Amino acid sequence: MTASHRQWKGTTGGNTLGQKGLLLLFRIINIKALYAIVAVVVPFYMLFRLKGYLPIYRYFRKHFHNTPLRAFCNTYRNHFVFGQCMLDRFAVYTGNEKLFTFDFTGHDRMMDLIHDKKGFIIASAHTGNFELSGYMEEHDHKRIHTLVYGGETKEIMKNRNKTFQKRNVSMIPVKQDFSHIFFINDALSKGEVISILCDRNTGNGKTAECAFLEGKADFPLGAFMLAVQFDIPVLTVFVMKESLSHYHVYIKPLATPTTGAKNERAAHYAQAFADELETVVKKYPEQWFNYYEFFKTISDNL
Repeated sequence: MTASHRQWKGTTGGNTLGQKGLLLLFRIINIKALYAIVAVVVPFYMLFRLKGYLPIYRYFRKHFHNTPLRAFCNTYRNHFVFGQCMLDRFAVYTGNEKLFTFDFTGHDRMMDLIHDKKGFIIASAHTGNFELSGYMEEHDHKRIHTLVYGGETKEIMKNRNKTFQKRNVSMIPVKQDFSHIFFINDALSKGEVISILCDRNTGNGKTAECAFLEGKADFPLGAFMLAVQFDIPVLTVFVMKESLSHYHVYIKPLATPTTGAKNERAAHYAQAFADELETVVKKYPEQWFNYYEFFKTISDNL
């Protein structure tokens, strides 16, 4: 398999008109009714989007040793939970964040860093519903800048920005000309926070091969190089769906590497992040939402 097949390319599903329609639905239909619609739609999505279906099926077969039938059922559940998470996100866009409750593990550690003079990195992944972390609470102590894919539709970006602004969170769109790097450096120089999803290799920048779920995968080094360069901590944050209206937020600092060259320390961070991600994914295997060939080696005998 070539490297390009392991690189993610894409945006949030649906065009601007469809996304506007979905936002309107939330004003007139109960979210549980929309969950029921998703349950019916998912089989058709799986049938006609095999490029997304097959990597998740292989993920359950190879990395969780499922039987073919169980892997198929878990792949359906994965798509269904992903649909729910997307609906939850749109619900928040329409001001319905009170629909959801949160439990926290490690919240005190984040608050300690929020009140510290130094900035820090929040590292997460495309698992659970990380975007909801930007809507959980309001504070004025330290501005958080979250990196977002610059090719999203205007409707997605507008609603993200509107909701984030209430909570002292701003967006930094990732651009092909790398202009976002200047905003990142400026924010960290001011002792602010950068929030980055650290699991997808987009083909730009350095990566490190990490052990992950009994396989190997390339994890981007950008966030961890920043942590080494600015000598700031890295905090992992995973927001995992536990019921229709409840999430559990796991927050944990990564151990700071103290020896080796900058690239070696960044690679150490990447493996530590992969280890924390693996712990969470093993607990919530159906909430892995990377719909492409993530791993570097894939067996054809599945």
